[in-house]
Amino acid sequence: MIPRIKEITPLPDFFLRVVFDDGKAVLYDVKEDMEQIESYRDLRSITGLFNQVQLDQSRTCVFWNDQIDLPSDTIYEYGKAQ
Repeated sequence: MIPRIKEITPLPDFFLRVVFDDGKAVLYDVKEDMEQIESYRDLRSITGLFNQVQLDQSRTCVFWNDQIDLPSDTIYEYGKAQ
């Protein structure tokens, strides 16, 4: 089953605080993705873009634009538990 996101908050230094329906809360460091995926570099170079993070209707993906998104299972697995 794909984890569904209940709440997402952008934090300083390109971290996301994510709370899932099952109560698990994690901090996800987006900087690692920015180093590996070219399109993610826009999150650093375009002022304010990172703070415009949105949750898709299925609540299984967060996104910033058509080219930058993160599936909830990646955040769930690799985020650091709070």
